[in-house]
Amino acid sequence: MSYTNFQVGEAFPLPIKASGEGGLFQFDVNGPMFILKLNNSDLIAIEAFRTGQIEIALFFEDNIIFFLYKVEGILNDWGDCPSCLCTLPKNQLPNLTNPQSDLALFLVNNNLNTLLALRNITLTPEFYDSLSSCINKQLQAPISIEEYQQKVQALWQKYSSTEMFNHAIAHQLITTTLS
Repeated sequence: MSYTNFQVGEAFPLPIKASGEGGLFQFDVNGPMFILKLNNSDLIAIEAFRTGQIEIALFFEDNIIFFLYKVEGILNDWGDCPSCLCTLPKNQLPNLTNPQSDLALFLVNNNLNTLLALRNITLTPEFYDSLSSCINKQLQAPISIEEYQQKVQALWQKYSSTEMFNHAIAHQLITTTLS
C-alpha cells in the first residue's frame, strides 16, 4: 500500500487533468475529495478556506452528480463541479461497503500547482447517504465519457449553479473552525 503525502507549500501530489480555475470533485477508492483551484489567492483566502464557513450541496440529474460549493471569503455565489465515475479507472472506483464519510478539501494555486491549504470534514449521515445513493446509481448505469460530457453541457445550459442549489438533494453547512 502506498500513501500520498500532502504538504502545504509543496506541489500538489495528485494529477489534475482539468485546466483553469474552479472546483473539482471526485469520489474514488480513497473516499470523496474536493479541490478548489484559484489563479490568485492571498492569506485571507487561504485562511477562509482553512478555517472559515463552507457550504456544500449535491445536485443529481440525468445520472450526473454536481458537487456545489460556496466558500465564505472566497466565493460569494455557488460554484459547481460535475462528477461521474466514468472518469475513473476501474481500480479507483469507490468502495461503498467500507464507507469514507470524511471529505478531503484542498485549495491549490492553479498557476503553480501548489497546495495552499487542506481541510478534512465529516459529512453528515444525510449528506453521505445522498452521495452514496448517487454513486450507486452511477455504478448501476455506467455511461461513456462522451455521454457524460454531453449531459454536463446540457445541464449547464438548463441550470445555473444557484438553480442547482435550489434543487439540491443534500446540503451541509461546515462551520468555522479554529486550529
